[in-house]
Amino acid sequence: MLLDPIKVGAMTLKNRTIMAPLTRCRAGLEHQPNAMMAEYYSQRASAGLLITECTMVMENTSAFATEPGIYSDQQIEGWKLTTDAVHKAGGKIFMQIWHAGRAAHPDLNGGAETVSASAIAIDGEIHTPNGMVPNATPRALRDDEIPGIVEAFAQAAKNAIAAGFDGVEVHAANGYLIDQFLRESANQRSAPYGGSMENRARFLFEVLNAVTDAIGSERVGVRLSPLNSFNSMKDSDPVGLVTYLATRLDKMNLAYLHMMRSDFFGQQEADVMTAARENYKGTLIANMGYNAEEAEQAIVEGKADTIAFGTGFLANPDLPERIAKGIEWNAPDQSTFYTPGPEGYTDYPTL
Repeated sequence: MLLDPIKVGAMTLKNRTIMAPLTRCRAGLEHQPNAMMAEYYSQRASAGLLITECTMVMENTSAFATEPGIYSDQQIEGWKLTTDAVHKAGGKIFMQIWHAGRAAHPDLNGGAETVSASAIAIDGEIHTPNGMVPNATPRALRDDEIPGIVEAFAQAAKNAIAAGFDGVEVHAANGYLIDQFLRESANQRSAPYGGSMENRARFLFEVLNAVTDAIGSERVGVRLSPLNSFNSMKDSDPVGLVTYLATRLDKMNLAYLHMMRSDFFGQQEADVMTAARENYKGTLIANMGYNAEEAEQAIVEGKADTIAFGTGFLANPDLPERIAKGIEWNAPDQSTFYTPGPEGYTDYPTL
């Protein structure tokens, strides 16, 4: 079943292997999509769906120095290289749209201040042009500033469609701005955007409503990571949060819900996939650490409808073919995950 077609939103995908969003830092300091990125994504067009790396909806919100954006006409034109190449190769591609929130840093953004749900910094340090420096303590956004960020997500979605993407994934995971509102460790606000689950989720649903109004709900997915402790994130009731979110998302006719099932660092454990499946009847994408056998089993047992592979697709441009033939996967080279140039990016061998 992993290699069977499936209807997702307005699309029919040729198989159920999804390429997860992967930060690769090849866009340069101008955050400009380029021909090398187009080659990278088109090499992997045999996936049922490609989801791009996190892409900035606003300038001066960089967390990685060389990630791409989608807020300028030049970036729209640059992304057309990728969408044209992917579509020519027979693929489908969504853009992951994103605001880093407190994971951004003034040293990466011309001195621009960092903002978040609350004035709580991420633990540890961040790599910047000035070397490793402590993460910045963000300024808590005022309630009257939030509609401007919501509109930036909606405009980014429109820009993505103008660039030729088949849809967008709203990044509400991994400790970035939307997730900073969702989970208690980063959100100590009072109402209307803090306190109860409903209030903490208000920003997410305002973004989703604006984005779906802009481009249509069947072109919109959302990614959640209720357990992931990356970027100093934690919540006291991740299963309850997933249950609440999935129940509301189920009514929105989205293309999909993309769930990260575990924690990068193994600090938090819970069964969030069951809560998602029981309360969300649309297309459910499961992600994190699946091999081909477990992915097949999850789909056969109805635990998920599709499976997103991260480093599997990073190191194996022809992953569906390898799965079909039972061929061993290339091992990813972590030393080149974020380095400039084609090495470890577009030079992984195919069968």
